[in-house]
Amino acid sequence: MFSDMKIVTGSSNPNLAKAICDHLGCQLTPTLTTTFSDGELRVEIGDNVRGDDVFVVQSTCPPAINHNLVQLCLMLDALKRASAGRITAVIPYYGYARQDRKVSPRAPISAKLVADFISVAGAERVVTIDLHAGQIQGFFDCPVDNIFAAPVMLDPLRQLSGDNIVIVSPDAGGVERARAYAKRLDAPLAIVDKRRDRPNQATAVHVIGDVEGRVAIIVDDMIDTAGTLCAGAEVLLKYGASSIVACSTHAVLSGPAVERINDTEALSQVIVTDTIPLEDKLTRCPKLRVISVAGLLGKTIHNIHTGSSVSVLFV
Repeated sequence: MFSDMKIVTGSSNPNLAKAICDHLGCQLTPTLTTTFSDGELRVEIGDNVRGDDVFVVQSTCPPAINHNLVQLCLMLDALKRASAGRITAVIPYYGYARQDRKVSPRAPISAKLVADFISVAGAERVVTIDLHAGQIQGFFDCPVDNIFAAPVMLDPLRQLSGDNIVIVSPDAGGVERARAYAKRLDAPLAIVDKRRDRPNQATAVHVIGDVEGRVAIIVDDMIDTAGTLCAGAEVLLKYGASSIVACSTHAVLSGPAVERINDTEALSQVIVTDTIPLEDKLTRCPKLRVISVAGLLGKTIHNIHTGSSVSVLFV
């Protein structure tokens, strides 16, 4: 058994880390994270961690995705060199997850390289939420707990539920996720047929399934530029949906995403989690509703520390 449990965080999402500590009834371990004048990062753990069970909470998320990734690796290395008993990287949003295979000649598999960075830096276990591609778990040589955000997402969706909703997958790749939501909400399933000509540009063609007169709930793992989401909402409206609500774990919201969501009248509400900090986006996008995953991650950390089952948190 390890001695104390300690929570360490970087600069990517400190509010989420504090909320996790509130759930666990503990304090954040002080950590110095600064930048030298030449741009190099400096990290220093401010407390003794020898023999402790340490959890590093750090999303590798925008707008400083590479900064956050390097900072995570430096914290892991610092803990390893400080003789921590066990080091778990808690990465609510795993960046580079969409680059999980070669899609063209002479291209890297970036998700695998990032996994190697984290493993070599010192992570002995990884906790993440809704990986874009489940096979990324196999990129690591250590245990990976891919937690699903569904337990916290289902409650607000049940407020919309009834006999008149339909769960919609925005593309063929998300059908399994949408089917899981449809099963738990006892709702029918529909699919938006999408064509993608180039990265970050998608065109919705038509809808497979019956959405006429129903509240359509689009379920996805992330919203990046919101092109897929808004195109899907428009085509669902054309197919007779009475209203459209979006539900997504990771609100990347890069580029024109906020403007697109605001300008898409077909979209009434966008429910997301706080795996990525959204303070600046909330003031600009009144359609956003943020649900916290702090309790879910807190339970996961507690179960790992006590040696309890993590799979009981899966739905």
